[in-house]
Formats: sequence, C-alpha cells, structure tokens
Amino acid sequence: MPDFATAADGVRIAYEVVGQGPPVLLIHGFAASRRQNWQEPGWYKTLIEAGYQVIAMDCRGHGESDKPHDEKFYGHDIMAEDARAVMAATGIAPTFLMGYSMGGFISMHLVVEHPTDLRKIAIGGVGASYLDTSPQPGNRMVDPATRNRIADALVEPDPSKITDPTALTFRAFADQGGKDRLALAACMRSMRRNFPLEDLRKAENPVLIVCGENDVLTGLPGPLAAAFAHGKAVTVPRRDHMSTVGDKVYKAAVLDFFAEPIP
Repeated sequence: MPDFATAADGVRIAYEVVGQGPPVLLIHGFAASRRQNWQEPGWYKTLIEAGYQVIAMDCRGHGESDKPHDEKFYGHDIMAEDARAVMAATGIAPTFLMGYSMGGFISMHLVVEHPTDLRKIAIGGVGASYLDTSPQPGNRMVDPATRNRIADALVEPDPSKITDPTALTFRAFADQGGKDRLALAACMRSMRRNFPLEDLRKAENPVLIVCGENDVLTGLPGPLAAAFAHGKAVTVPRRDHMSTVGDKVYKAAVLDFFAEPIP
C-alpha cells in the first residue's frame, strides 16, 4: 500500500519509499504510473542495487493518486508542487530527481523554480522540441493542437473513429486496465509553459537529458542539454519514446551521471 501526501488543493498524491541510501525521486510519464514507468522496467532494482533509495510517486490523475476530471486541477506547475509535497512528506530534499516525458516536463519546473530542493536531475523523453515554440503543425508535445487531438482521442467513445496515429497510440496506452481516461484527457488539455533559454541557463544543477534516437515526439537530447549551464546529453540507439524507458543504455547513463562529483 502506498503512502499519501496531500497537495495544497486537497488532491492526494500516492507515493512509496523503497530501499536505503541517497534518495532519488521518480516522476513518471503521461498515462503511466510509478509501477508501470519505473518498477516494471527494472528501475527500482537498478537504483536500489546501486545504493539509492527510491521515492516513486503517482502524478495526480494517474496510478493510485486522486483523479479529478477538471483540467484546472492540472498543469506542470501544479504537478511540480505535488512533487514538492512528496519531498516534504518524506523529508528527502535535497534529492536526486528523475522524470520521464511528462515527468521530465515537471522536472524542468523544479530545476528552474526550486533548484535548492535538488541535487542532480535526469530528464528522459524531453529533447530538442522543448525549445521550439514556433506554431508549426506536427506531433510535438509542446504544441497545444497536438495535445488537444490526443485529449479528444482519449474521450472518443468509438476508438475506430480515431485516425491520427499519435492520438491512437496514446488512446491504446490509456485503455489499459485501471486508467481513468477522463482524468488523463483533463491532464493533457491543461495549461503548461516552457521555460525560455535564459531561465534554463540560470539553473546551476547538473542536468542529464536522455532521448531515444528514434523519438519523433521530442527530438534529440543535445540542444536541450546545451541550454543548461551544466547539461549533458545521451542518445539511446534505435529506441523511440516508449522503448527508451527500460533500456540499459539509459540506466547506465543515469547511474554514471548520479555518481559523478557535482561541479
């Protein structure tokens, strides 16, 4: 059974603590959970055997956390405060942090706005497209039109009517047992902002950016890593957005990064 931290708006955030050692807070991706994103791909085992303590949370709308259906309850700024509520409940700050995809976007807020809560930050599944705010069409997750197409697909009563391949992939993922598609759609539609280069450059924490070579949603990691004063990029060969999560190259890169002395 998980423990729960309570956010400022009363939403309960589920989390669990496993292992002993320096703490690592894990924030999962959209429509996943702490177990699906981190435990099942072997991250708990990898980190615990390397001597770390795992603190893994379920974001609001996901896993065993509360699942409001109104988009006003979501947004990466709100969800970053949920992570801080978990830090407060466990007393782990300053902590190592790892976020994947949506969890990576949430981690960006923590890096920029609450750097003293953190030691080092590993961000997976967020890459060059984070820096591209031009209003061009495509499947970039920074594009509100893309997110709205996905949200529409999540609430569509008849999945056979979904023609957008990206939206159909998200719908199939959200149709897995135990997931609340209305909460996920609200989360997907919520307001979010990307930080400009000048804000990223001010962050003094070491940051690792990891993306799959074939991740068309986020692009390659190099340009985003270069935006940070102490950024490092790793590309996982032959992997896309979904298959990078449990890859051994990703795991080895994070362990090496966490073990390096802080500049």
